[in-house]
Amino acid sequence: MIPVTGNARGASFRVHAAAGSTREGIQGVHGEALKVAVRVAPERGRANRALCALLAAELGVARRDVRVVVGEAARDKTVEVAGLGAEELVSRLRGLLARARGTGRGRETG
Repeated sequence: MIPVTGNARGASFRVHAAAGSTREGIQGVHGEALKVAVRVAPERGRANRALCALLAAELGVARRDVRVVVGEAARDKTVEVAGLGAEELVSRLRGLLARARGTGRGRETG
């Protein structure tokens, strides 16, 4: 499972982002990070905004509650979800990964 860290605002976890992909969505696990693909190219923060919007929709939270806190210009990022505790975020991530596996996209790499 992907490590989740609680903090005063909510909880955070690592993401391995694949910007400029042909398919968008949760791709599985890459090492200790959630692998997420977005179609938008990594230009001027657009891919980060698309990543946060996708994660917000998949996790069932408001877009304003998801933000990249480390790695804005890198593939490997730390994403914070405000308003969710670590246990709740772990539960939602498990659900995302189970759905991704059900579509054949959720595989472990790295």
